[in-house]
Amino acid sequence: MDASDDPQDAVPELLPPSRALVPAPVGAAPEQVRAWFDAAVEASEPIIDGTLASEREAADTYRRMAKAENTRRAYRAAVRAWCAWCARHDLPPLPASGQDVAAFLAGERGRKLSPETLKLRRAAIRYLHRAAGCPVPTDDVCVSETLAGIRREAAKKGQTPRKKVAATATILLRLLAPIASDVRGLRDRAILLVGFAGALRRSELAAIRFEHLEKTDRGIRLTLPQSKGEQTDAVTVPLPYGDTELCPVHALEAWQQAAGLTEGPVFRRIWLPPRPKTVVTGEPPALPRIGTQAISPQTVAQIVQARAMAAGFGRSDLGGHSLKRGALTTGMDHGVHPAKLKRLGRHKSFDVLGEYLEFGDLFDGHPLSGVL
Repeated sequence: MDASDDPQDAVPELLPPSRALVPAPVGAAPEQVRAWFDAAVEASEPIIDGTLASEREAADTYRRMAKAENTRRAYRAAVRAWCAWCARHDLPPLPASGQDVAAFLAGERGRKLSPETLKLRRAAIRYLHRAAGCPVPTDDVCVSETLAGIRREAAKKGQTPRKKVAATATILLRLLAPIASDVRGLRDRAILLVGFAGALRRSELAAIRFEHLEKTDRGIRLTLPQSKGEQTDAVTVPLPYGDTELCPVHALEAWQQAAGLTEGPVFRRIWLPPRPKTVVTGEPPALPRIGTQAISPQTVAQIVQARAMAAGFGRSDLGGHSLKRGALTTGMDHGVHPAKLKRLGRHKSFDVLGEYLEFGDLFDGHPLSGVL
Protein backbone atom coordinates (compact mmCIF):
# COMPACT_ATOMS: atom_id res chain seq x y z
CA MET A 1 0.00 0.00 0.00
CA ASP A 2 1.07 3.58 -0.53
CA ALA A 3 2.42 5.35 2.29
CA SER A 4 -0.15 8.11 1.87
CA ASP A 5 -3.06 5.60 1.67
CA ASP A 6 -3.16 4.81 5.33
CA PRO A 7 -6.73 3.60 6.02
CA GLN A 8 -6.55 4.44 9.74
CA ASP A 9 -7.84 7.96 9.08
CA ALA A 10 -11.10 6.69 7.63
CA VAL A 11 -11.91 4.13 10.32
CA PRO A 12 -14.25 6.35 12.45
CA GLU A 13 -16.66 6.70 9.51
CA LEU A 14 -17.38 2.97 9.29
CA LEU A 15 -21.05 2.10 9.44
CA PRO A 16 -22.95 -0.54 11.44
CA PRO A 17 -22.95 -4.15 10.29
CA SER A 18 -25.02 -5.26 7.31
CA ARG A 19 -28.51 -6.72 7.61
CA ALA A 20 -27.55 -8.97 4.69
CA LEU A 21 -24.74 -10.63 6.63
CA VAL A 22 -25.19 -13.36 9.16
CA PRO A 23 -24.87 -12.08 12.73
CA ALA A 24 -21.32 -11.35 13.84
CA PRO A 25 -19.74 -14.43 15.49
CA VAL A 26 -19.12 -12.75 18.83
CA GLY A 27 -17.19 -15.06 21.12
CA ALA A 28 -16.71 -17.63 18.35
CA ALA A 29 -13.53 -19.41 17.35
CA PRO A 30 -10.91 -17.39 15.44
CA GLU A 31 -11.47 -19.28 12.18
CA GLN A 32 -15.18 -18.42 12.28
CA VAL A 33 -14.41 -14.74 12.89
CA ARG A 34 -11.95 -14.71 10.04
CA ALA A 35 -14.43 -16.28 7.63
CA TRP A 36 -17.17 -13.84 8.69
CA PHE A 37 -14.89 -10.85 8.22
CA ASP A 38 -13.77 -12.01 4.77
CA ALA A 39 -17.44 -12.02 3.76
CA ALA A 40 -18.09 -8.71 5.51
CA VAL A 41 -15.60 -6.80 3.39
CA GLU A 42 -16.47 -8.41 0.06
CA ALA A 43 -18.12 -5.88 -2.26
CA SER A 44 -19.31 -7.26 -5.59
CA GLU A 45 -21.77 -5.24 -7.67
CA PRO A 46 -25.23 -5.38 -6.04
CA ILE A 47 -28.29 -6.86 -7.75
CA ILE A 48 -31.52 -4.99 -7.01
CA ASP A 49 -34.81 -6.67 -7.94
CA GLY A 50 -37.19 -4.26 -6.25
CA THR A 51 -37.59 -6.22 -3.04
CA LEU A 52 -36.76 -4.72 0.33
CA ALA A 53 -34.28 -7.51 1.03
CA SER A 54 -32.31 -6.82 -2.15
CA GLU A 55 -32.29 -3.08 -1.49
CA ARG A 56 -31.03 -3.59 2.04
CA GLU A 57 -28.32 -5.90 0.73
CA ALA A 58 -27.42 -3.32 -1.93
CA ALA A 59 -27.17 -0.60 0.69
CA ASP A 60 -24.77 -2.78 2.65
CA THR A 61 -22.68 -3.41 -0.47
CA TYR A 62 -22.46 0.29 -1.21
CA ARG A 63 -21.30 0.90 2.36
CA ARG A 64 -18.48 -1.56 1.82
CA MET A 65 -17.58 0.15 -1.44
CA ALA A 66 -16.89 3.32 0.56
CA LYS A 67 -13.53 1.71 1.37
CA ALA A 68 -11.03 1.27 -1.45
CA GLU A 69 -10.40 -2.27 -2.62
CA ASN A 70 -6.75 -2.05 -1.55
CA THR A 71 -7.83 -0.97 1.93
CA ARG A 72 -10.27 -3.87 2.24
CA ARG A 73 -7.60 -6.28 1.04
CA ALA A 74 -5.13 -4.96 3.61
CA TYR A 75 -7.73 -5.24 6.37
CA ARG A 76 -8.45 -8.87 5.46
CA ALA A 77 -4.76 -9.75 5.74
CA ALA A 78 -4.45 -7.94 9.08
CA VAL A 79 -7.53 -9.59 10.58
CA ARG A 80 -6.25 -12.99 9.50
CA ALA A 81 -3.00 -12.27 11.37
CA TRP A 82 -5.01 -11.17 14.41
CA CYS A 83 -7.17 -14.30 14.35
CA ALA A 84 -4.11 -16.53 13.98
CA TRP A 85 -2.52 -14.87 17.02
CA CYS A 86 -5.73 -15.32 19.05
CA ALA A 87 -5.87 -19.00 18.05
CA ARG A 88 -2.30 -19.54 19.28
CA HIS A 89 -3.12 -17.98 22.64
CA ASP A 90 -6.64 -19.40 22.97
CA LEU A 91 -8.24 -15.93 23.07
CA PRO A 92 -11.46 -14.68 21.46
CA PRO A 93 -10.74 -12.26 18.59
CA LEU A 94 -14.22 -10.75 18.90
CA PRO A 95 -14.70 -8.95 21.18
CA ALA A 96 -11.12 -8.28 22.26
CA SER A 97 -9.67 -6.41 25.20
CA GLY A 98 -7.31 -3.49 24.81
CA GLN A 99 -4.62 -5.43 26.67
CA ASP A 100 -4.83 -8.31 24.21
CA VAL A 101 -4.58 -5.95 21.23
CA ALA A 102 -1.54 -4.29 22.81
CA ALA A 103 0.08 -7.69 23.38
CA PHE A 104 -0.66 -8.65 19.76
CA LEU A 105 1.03 -5.48 18.48
CA ALA A 106 4.04 -6.10 20.72
CA GLY A 107 4.29 -9.66 19.42
CA GLU A 108 4.10 -8.47 15.81
CA ARG A 109 6.85 -5.96 16.52
CA GLY A 110 8.90 -8.88 17.84
CA ARG A 111 8.51 -10.37 14.36
CA LYS A 112 10.22 -7.23 12.97
CA LEU A 113 7.07 -5.65 11.54
CA SER A 114 7.35 -1.90 11.00
CA PRO A 115 5.40 0.68 13.04
CA GLU A 116 3.43 1.58 9.88
CA THR A 117 2.36 -2.03 9.43
CA LEU A 118 1.35 -2.22 13.09
CA LYS A 119 -0.71 0.93 12.65
CA LEU A 120 -2.56 -0.85 9.87
CA ARG A 121 -3.04 -3.92 12.08
CA ARG A 122 -4.65 -1.69 14.70
CA ALA A 123 -6.92 -0.07 12.11
CA ALA A 124 -8.10 -3.47 10.89
CA ILE A 125 -8.99 -4.66 14.40
CA ARG A 126 -10.90 -1.43 14.89
CA TYR A 127 -12.74 -2.05 11.60
CA LEU A 128 -13.57 -5.61 12.68
CA HIS A 129 -15.15 -4.51 15.95
CA ARG A 130 -17.14 -1.66 14.41
CA ALA A 131 -18.46 -3.93 11.67
CA ALA A 132 -19.56 -6.41 14.32
CA GLY A 133 -21.16 -3.74 16.50
CA CYS A 134 -18.79 -4.48 19.39
CA PRO A 135 -17.02 -2.01 21.68
CA VAL A 136 -13.77 -0.89 20.09
CA PRO A 137 -10.70 -1.97 22.10
CA THR A 138 -8.16 -0.13 19.97
CA ASP A 139 -9.06 3.20 21.59
CA ASP A 140 -7.76 2.02 24.95
CA VAL A 141 -4.82 3.96 26.34
CA CYS A 142 -2.70 0.83 26.60
CA VAL A 143 -2.99 0.30 22.83
CA SER A 144 -2.04 3.84 21.85
CA GLU A 145 0.80 3.91 24.39
CA THR A 146 2.13 0.59 23.11
CA LEU A 147 2.20 1.91 19.54
CA ALA A 148 3.82 5.15 20.68
CA GLY A 149 6.52 3.17 22.47
CA ILE A 150 7.12 1.03 19.39
CA ARG A 151 7.50 4.12 17.21
CA ARG A 152 9.92 5.69 19.67
CA GLU A 153 11.98 2.50 19.87
CA ALA A 154 12.07 2.25 16.08
CA ALA A 155 13.15 5.89 15.70
CA LYS A 156 15.89 5.39 18.28
CA LYS A 157 17.23 2.56 16.14
CA GLY A 158 16.99 4.68 13.02
CA GLN A 159 14.16 2.54 11.63
CA THR A 160 12.14 5.39 10.18
CA PRO A 161 10.11 4.99 6.98
CA ARG A 162 12.32 5.41 3.91
CA LYS A 163 10.72 7.21 1.01
CA LYS A 164 11.35 6.04 -2.51
CA VAL A 165 13.64 8.19 -4.63
CA ALA A 166 11.74 10.77 -6.66
CA ALA A 167 11.98 9.99 -10.37
CA THR A 168 12.71 13.56 -11.42
CA ALA A 169 13.19 14.48 -15.08
CA THR A 170 16.95 13.86 -14.79
CA ILE A 171 16.49 10.44 -13.20
CA LEU A 172 13.72 9.58 -15.64
CA LEU A 173 16.12 10.11 -18.54
CA ARG A 174 18.47 7.61 -16.91
CA LEU A 175 15.64 5.10 -16.62
CA LEU A 176 14.65 5.52 -20.26
CA ALA A 177 18.17 5.26 -21.73
CA PRO A 178 18.60 1.44 -21.59
CA ILE A 179 15.00 0.61 -22.56
CA ALA A 180 14.79 -1.18 -25.91
CA SER A 181 12.24 -0.31 -28.59
CA ASP A 182 10.54 -3.71 -28.53
CA VAL A 183 6.91 -4.13 -27.49
CA ARG A 184 7.66 -4.47 -23.81
CA GLY A 185 10.03 -1.53 -23.92
CA LEU A 186 7.45 0.67 -25.61
CA ARG A 187 4.88 -0.26 -22.99
CA ASP A 188 7.20 0.42 -20.09
CA ARG A 189 8.37 3.71 -21.61
CA ALA A 190 4.74 4.83 -21.94
CA ILE A 191 4.01 3.81 -18.34
CA LEU A 192 6.95 5.83 -17.02
CA LEU A 193 6.21 8.94 -19.06
CA VAL A 194 2.43 8.97 -18.59
CA GLY A 195 2.86 8.37 -14.86
CA PHE A 196 5.39 11.19 -14.64
CA ALA A 197 3.51 13.74 -16.78
CA GLY A 198 0.22 13.10 -15.01
CA ALA A 199 1.70 12.73 -11.50
CA LEU A 200 -0.26 9.49 -11.32
CA ARG A 201 -0.41 6.90 -8.60
CA ARG A 202 0.30 3.33 -9.64
CA SER A 203 -3.36 2.36 -9.21
CA GLU A 204 -4.41 5.22 -11.49
CA LEU A 205 -1.89 4.16 -14.13
CA ALA A 206 -3.00 0.54 -14.08
CA ALA A 207 -6.68 1.50 -14.46
CA ILE A 208 -6.36 3.68 -17.60
CA ARG A 209 -8.61 2.58 -20.48
CA PHE A 210 -8.76 3.90 -24.04
CA GLU A 211 -12.16 5.43 -23.41
CA HIS A 212 -10.49 7.60 -20.75
CA LEU A 213 -8.26 9.26 -23.38
CA GLU A 214 -9.32 12.25 -25.47
CA LYS A 215 -6.83 13.59 -27.98
CA THR A 216 -6.66 17.38 -28.46
CA ASP A 217 -4.37 19.72 -30.35
CA ARG A 218 -2.39 20.35 -27.14
CA GLY A 219 -2.13 16.80 -25.90
CA ILE A 220 -4.34 14.16 -24.32
CA ARG A 221 -7.07 14.71 -21.73
CA LEU A 222 -6.99 11.74 -19.39
CA THR A 223 -10.15 11.18 -17.35
CA LEU A 224 -9.72 9.38 -14.05
CA PRO A 225 -13.16 8.01 -13.11
CA GLN A 226 -11.94 7.76 -9.53
CA SER A 227 -8.84 8.75 -7.62
CA LYS A 228 -7.74 8.79 -4.00
CA GLY A 229 -8.24 12.53 -3.73
CA GLU A 230 -11.64 12.43 -5.43
CA GLN A 231 -13.60 9.27 -4.68
CA THR A 232 -16.96 10.26 -6.18
CA ASP A 233 -16.27 12.55 -9.14
CA ALA A 234 -14.13 12.07 -12.23
CA VAL A 235 -10.91 14.07 -12.55
CA THR A 236 -9.34 15.27 -15.81
CA VAL A 237 -5.55 15.12 -16.07
CA PRO A 238 -3.74 16.87 -18.94
CA LEU A 239 -0.94 15.00 -20.72
CA PRO A 240 0.71 17.71 -22.84
CA TYR A 241 2.73 17.29 -26.00
CA GLY A 242 6.47 17.70 -25.39
CA ASP A 243 9.48 18.56 -27.52
CA THR A 244 11.84 16.05 -25.91
CA GLU A 245 12.02 12.30 -25.40
CA LEU A 246 9.98 12.81 -22.24
CA CYS A 247 6.82 13.48 -24.26
CA PRO A 248 4.06 11.26 -22.83
CA VAL A 249 1.80 11.57 -25.89
CA HIS A 250 4.37 10.27 -28.35
CA ALA A 251 5.27 7.42 -25.99
CA LEU A 252 1.61 6.47 -25.58
CA GLU A 253 0.99 6.55 -29.34
CA ALA A 254 4.07 4.40 -30.02
CA TRP A 255 2.89 1.74 -27.56
CA GLN A 256 -0.67 1.80 -28.91
CA GLN A 257 0.50 1.39 -32.49
CA ALA A 258 2.93 -1.41 -31.68
CA ALA A 259 0.35 -3.29 -29.61
CA GLY A 260 -2.49 -2.71 -32.09
CA LEU A 261 -4.88 -1.69 -29.32
CA THR A 262 -7.90 0.58 -29.70
CA GLU A 263 -10.15 -0.28 -26.76
CA GLY A 264 -10.11 -1.68 -23.27
CA PRO A 265 -7.18 -1.42 -20.85
CA VAL A 266 -4.25 0.63 -22.12
CA PHE A 267 -1.47 -1.08 -20.17
CA ARG A 268 -1.58 -4.88 -20.26
CA ARG A 269 0.55 -7.86 -19.38
CA ILE A 270 2.95 -9.16 -22.00
CA TRP A 271 4.07 -12.78 -22.25
CA LEU A 272 7.36 -13.40 -23.97
CA PRO A 273 7.61 -16.68 -25.94
CA PRO A 274 9.83 -19.38 -24.44
CA ARG A 275 13.26 -19.74 -25.93
CA PRO A 276 13.33 -22.61 -28.42
CA LYS A 277 15.66 -25.49 -27.63
CA THR A 278 16.78 -25.53 -31.24
CA VAL A 279 16.86 -22.63 -33.68
CA VAL A 280 15.52 -23.29 -37.16
CA THR A 281 17.36 -21.23 -39.77
CA GLY A 282 15.10 -18.83 -41.63
CA GLU A 283 12.16 -19.27 -39.24
CA PRO A 284 10.97 -15.92 -37.79
CA PRO A 285 11.05 -15.65 -34.01
CA ALA A 286 7.81 -16.04 -32.09
CA LEU A 287 6.15 -12.76 -31.19
CA PRO A 288 5.25 -11.67 -27.65
CA ARG A 289 1.64 -12.15 -26.63
CA ILE A 290 -0.26 -9.15 -25.28
CA GLY A 291 -2.96 -9.95 -22.75
CA THR A 292 -6.50 -8.66 -22.54
CA GLN A 293 -6.56 -7.66 -18.87
CA ALA A 294 -5.06 -4.55 -17.27
CA ILE A 295 -1.85 -4.82 -15.33
CA SER A 296 -2.12 -4.51 -11.56
CA PRO A 297 -0.86 -1.59 -9.47
CA GLN A 298 1.78 -3.95 -8.09
CA THR A 299 2.97 -4.64 -11.64
CA VAL A 300 3.43 -0.89 -12.18
CA ALA A 301 5.68 -0.78 -9.13
CA GLN A 302 7.63 -3.81 -10.35
CA ILE A 303 8.14 -2.23 -13.76
CA VAL A 304 9.50 0.97 -12.21
CA GLN A 305 11.77 -1.08 -9.96
CA ALA A 306 13.06 -3.26 -12.80
CA ARG A 307 13.77 -0.29 -15.06
CA ALA A 308 15.52 1.47 -12.19
CA MET A 309 17.76 -1.53 -11.53
CA ALA A 310 18.60 -1.73 -15.24
CA ALA A 311 19.70 1.91 -15.02
CA GLY A 312 22.02 1.25 -12.10
CA PHE A 313 19.81 2.01 -9.08
CA GLY A 314 19.40 -0.26 -6.07
CA ARG A 315 16.56 -2.76 -5.83
CA SER A 316 14.55 -0.70 -3.35
CA ASP A 317 15.54 2.82 -4.42
CA LEU A 318 12.54 3.51 -6.65
CA GLY A 319 8.96 2.25 -6.67
CA GLY A 320 5.45 3.02 -7.79
CA HIS A 321 5.37 6.30 -5.87
CA SER A 322 8.55 7.55 -7.50
CA LEU A 323 6.83 8.85 -10.65
CA LYS A 324 4.38 11.06 -8.77
CA ARG A 325 7.08 12.29 -6.41
CA GLY A 326 9.37 12.95 -9.34
CA ALA A 327 6.79 15.04 -11.21
CA LEU A 328 6.05 17.23 -8.21
CA THR A 329 9.71 17.58 -7.22
CA THR A 330 10.66 18.52 -10.79
CA GLY A 331 7.95 21.18 -10.76
CA MET A 332 9.20 22.51 -7.43
CA ASP A 333 12.78 22.65 -8.76
CA HIS A 334 11.53 24.71 -11.70
CA GLY A 335 9.89 27.24 -9.40
CA VAL A 336 6.28 26.21 -10.03
CA HIS A 337 3.87 27.75 -7.52
CA PRO A 338 2.81 25.28 -4.78
CA ALA A 339 -0.85 25.82 -5.66
CA LYS A 340 -0.20 24.49 -9.16
CA LEU A 341 1.75 21.55 -7.77
CA LYS A 342 -1.15 20.78 -5.44
CA ARG A 343 -3.48 20.82 -8.41
CA LEU A 344 -1.18 18.60 -10.48
CA GLY A 345 -0.93 16.09 -7.64
CA ARG A 346 -4.67 16.33 -6.87
CA HIS A 347 -3.99 16.76 -3.16
CA LYS A 348 -6.54 18.11 -0.73
CA SER A 349 -3.98 19.92 1.41
CA PHE A 350 -0.50 21.37 1.21
CA ASP A 351 0.55 19.12 4.10
CA VAL A 352 -0.05 16.04 1.95
CA LEU A 353 1.72 17.71 -0.98
CA GLY A 354 4.81 18.19 1.18
CA GLU A 355 5.03 14.43 1.75
CA TYR A 356 5.59 13.95 -2.00
CA LEU A 357 8.35 16.49 -2.47
CA GLU A 358 12.00 15.55 -2.33
CA PHE A 359 14.16 18.45 -1.28
CA GLY A 360 17.73 18.66 -2.49
CA ASP A 361 20.48 20.67 -0.86
CA LEU A 362 19.03 22.01 2.41
CA PHE A 363 21.52 24.90 2.37
CA ASP A 364 20.50 26.03 -1.13
CA GLY A 365 18.13 28.98 -0.81
CA HIS A 366 18.20 28.95 2.99
CA PRO A 367 15.74 31.57 4.31
CA LEU A 368 18.53 33.26 6.26
CA SER A 369 21.15 33.25 3.47
CA GLY A 370 22.79 36.67 3.39
CA VAL A 371 21.62 37.42 6.93
CA LEU A 372 23.82 35.19 9.05
